[in-house]
Amino acid sequence: MIVGAGFAGYRTAQTLSRLARGRAEIVLLNPTDYFLYLPLLPQVAAGILEPRRVTVSLSGTLPHVRLVLGQADRIDLDARQVHYTGPEDEGGTLSYDRLVLAAGSVNKLLPIPGVAEHAHGFRGLPEALYLRDHVTRQVELAAATDDPKACAARCTFVVVGAGYTGTEVAAHGQLFTDSQVAKHPMRTGMRPRWMLLDIADRVLPELDERLSRTADGVLRRRGVDVRMGTSVKEATPDGVLLTDGEFVDTKTLVWCVGVRPDPLAESLGLPMERGRLLVDPHLQVPGRPEVFACGDAAAVPDLEKPGSYTPMTAQHAWRQGKVAAHNIAASFGDGERRAYRHKDLGFVVDLGGVKAAANPLGVNLSGPVAGAVTRGYHLAAMPGNRVRVAADWLLDAVLPRQAVQLGLVRSWSVPLDTASPELARVGGPERQRQSAERPPESGDGTRPEPPRPGTEPARNQPGGEPARNQPGGEPAKSQPGGEPAKNQPGGEPAKNQPAVTPPPDQPPPGPDVSPGPVRRTDRFTEGDS
Repeated sequence: MIVGAGFAGYRTAQTLSRLARGRAEIVLLNPTDYFLYLPLLPQVAAGILEPRRVTVSLSGTLPHVRLVLGQADRIDLDARQVHYTGPEDEGGTLSYDRLVLAAGSVNKLLPIPGVAEHAHGFRGLPEALYLRDHVTRQVELAAATDDPKACAARCTFVVVGAGYTGTEVAAHGQLFTDSQVAKHPMRTGMRPRWMLLDIADRVLPELDERLSRTADGVLRRRGVDVRMGTSVKEATPDGVLLTDGEFVDTKTLVWCVGVRPDPLAESLGLPMERGRLLVDPHLQVPGRPEVFACGDAAAVPDLEKPGSYTPMTAQHAWRQGKVAAHNIAASFGDGERRAYRHKDLGFVVDLGGVKAAANPLGVNLSGPVAGAVTRGYHLAAMPGNRVRVAADWLLDAVLPRQAVQLGLVRSWSVPLDTASPELARVGGPERQRQSAERPPESGDGTRPEPPRPGTEPARNQPGGEPARNQPGGEPAKSQPGGEPAKNQPGGEPAKNQPAVTPPPDQPPPGPDVSPGPVRRTDRFTEGDS
């Protein structure tokens, strides 16, 4: 049983499927049916790549792995069971002989007033789609207003966090907005402004200082307002207050300060290291030989740096997944256990256009050469969609980008504080509050039975609340499962129409009375005087 299909979970399933050769049942529990290649997510937000280009089908590439769609809620280590909630809000339980916890990570939160309400993260496909629509909408609204102050606020985009993600988002974002303004006669004079903030003293502080200088120079020449040693003190609907006392008018706050392990790991009650599950060099949990953990959810000892743990990066997660698969096979007598060791092969940072910063095998590169190496690395690392990604890159080089907003992801559906950034919330803000108040799971992993017919409609029933995580969110009026349209049976009467009410001698429908035709009192029928 593998929980999570990120870099670590996908690699574990892929390797274990090859080693088992049909001799074992491999179950993969994941909220989505795809593996997301996170490093290319900024290019989705910038309109370079279509969303499906960075997703790889789990059932298509892992044909011998049983895929179960759902979100793990609770793990019973003694009973060796995983309790989960499916995409239609149904509960389920899965048993296991070996468990691999590869739940990944979520957005890191800081106790800064207003950030949770007004900022958006960048960890999943819904957040990238929302940012692309939001940025496009702000440019269009700025072009339509006559107020210079409002125009400047909508054209200001604040990114907090100058690590890999934040740097790439700001770099690609500046090019994206500039392309929407350039050569447009109605947008003459508009100056999109991207700000990159971080409390660190330089951009990309985790990389070599030469790579940091390269990225900083590209950003500043492009027009990005890079401010190191500065962060957000408070966020409001109208802008952000910086730690240096300046207030920046903006409608966009992108939160890229880092990640934290998925809360599922902490719920196990096992020894932790800063929210990560402690494991030995063989990726096994001490005292629980049947439980393995890898990726961002695991604190793996770094044998190259005694006393420290491997950082939370995609490279480590991918390699740890392979080691976990070999050690699971060894636990059944197939092969020998391996300790996780790694060798730094270098890093790449895509800065948009033909610019990048890279140090493959310790060789520092910049400019177009680094850009070619970076894209070549991504094509080699992706487990699928290579031709489609390369085709999108080629089209972006010769054709202008399509700056349109599809409106598929709304602001309330991608909150910053979420345990599932890969899923967009559905049903609207009011329904989210109702969902948060639903009864908790019982001890056997099930939920209380839904209301009986005649009372409040159950979820997934016509007229009831749509299931969580279902596409489309709230059904349209006059559609099955939605609110009846005006002048439709069961609906609210339209304006200027007489209200239909049951006569005094006819009881209203109730729990024990089936709804039926109501005798109209505004129209004569045979037998009336």
